[in-house]
Amino acid sequence: MSRAKTHEAEVTNENRSTTPNTENFKKYIGSQWADDERPLPQPRVASSYTVARRAKLSKQFLGKRLVIAAGASKQRSNDTFYLFRAHSAFSHLTGWGSDAQPGSILLFEPTSDSHNVTLFFTESAGRDTDEFYANPAVGEFWTGQRPSLEQVASDLQVETRSLSEFEASEHDVTLSDEDLARAVSELRLVKDNFEIEELRKAVLATERGFEEVIGSLNKATSHTRGERVIEGAFSMRARLDGNGVGYDTIAASGAHACTLHWIKNDGPVLEGDLLLLDAGVELDSLYTADITRTIPVSGEFTPVQRKVYEAVLEAADEAHKVVRPGVKFREIHEAAMSVIKSKTGDWGFLPETTAEDDTPYHRRYMVHGTSHHLGLDVHDCAQAKRELYMDGVLKPGMVFTIEPGLYFQPDDLTVPKEFRGIGVRIEDNVVVTENGYKSLSAHIPRTADDVEAWVKKFRI
Repeated sequence: MSRAKTHEAEVTNENRSTTPNTENFKKYIGSQWADDERPLPQPRVASSYTVARRAKLSKQFLGKRLVIAAGASKQRSNDTFYLFRAHSAFSHLTGWGSDAQPGSILLFEPTSDSHNVTLFFTESAGRDTDEFYANPAVGEFWTGQRPSLEQVASDLQVETRSLSEFEASEHDVTLSDEDLARAVSELRLVKDNFEIEELRKAVLATERGFEEVIGSLNKATSHTRGERVIEGAFSMRARLDGNGVGYDTIAASGAHACTLHWIKNDGPVLEGDLLLLDAGVELDSLYTADITRTIPVSGEFTPVQRKVYEAVLEAADEAHKVVRPGVKFREIHEAAMSVIKSKTGDWGFLPETTAEDDTPYHRRYMVHGTSHHLGLDVHDCAQAKRELYMDGVLKPGMVFTIEPGLYFQPDDLTVPKEFRGIGVRIEDNVVVTENGYKSLSAHIPRTADDVEAWVKKFRI
């Protein structure tokens, strides 16, 4: 019998353990505990959607034994582990979010025309065992009370069994299988109503985080590592309103905004800088927002900063206009790029070309794509086939970002000095509807005037 691991590394602290192990102590600590009288929970909202998700996957793999593992807790150093987050495919198919148990497995056992689905996990340990006090990895004295099999079955509306009963087979199809990995990724391309509502709530929480960041600007400008003040302010809101941040926050002030994935966040935040904040709250359901706003720290754009900002906003608005069912996903990017090309050309930043030269010189100033799918992963559905992703056709229920930008590196001699060190990105989250689209983040200030008013309102 092969038992799944709850933690990716086995750790022993026997050389410094002080836990008593005499029979008298074991008898004493195992006695005089109240009965577990926790009521069975009502089914969570997600459980009314996961049945259909599992059925769709089942139809694609008839006769195959599928093993969808939540994964093990990842080791940070020695005997410390990162806060557990289940694999997104596991969460999507079970509805278990931040409360999922490490090591859990969702098993699809094939029948003649479908699958029987069972969730295996490490249930609550009895007080008649020494696990609950002597095992720091999963013991309830150490990590908190775990649910019973009956509680999870009621909560998630799925059959449950102890993880100790799970037995692997050499014929198992796991998430390391390319076809299964692609299938569970493509299963999330079109979001159901529950997912869209969770993403809407994640955006609202993210907006609150942005407002708290603006409120921290005075403190940020007075600290040598002001970017970390920004990061901390947003992280606090993410932990209060959800599971945490959906990805490492980019709190990029000044020229750091020209580094696309600036996550060191160790620089100053200066009056006169632009602050590019790319951040998202991940809810307890594990759905995350992904919003970027570029704000003037002082509350007012300089003329050059405003010029760049409004060019990016125009590119974003053109991309939004494209979104509707039947349009190819890549057309969103093409619409944004047409504006970026036009603006940088009008400003004289692009080299002279001939009719035969189709080099996209404007991409020097925006090397990233304009959109990516969004959901349980910030870059959701990443293993979907290209013909269903970049070359795919938009369908109602698809949720993705629109995030053009312009980045003029501080040492870029192709642009005038006053442009160097300016980085601007504007990112919104949209859902495709039957007739067009809805922006989930349209209420978060976007125009230059509104952003200035936003900073002046919340900076205290």
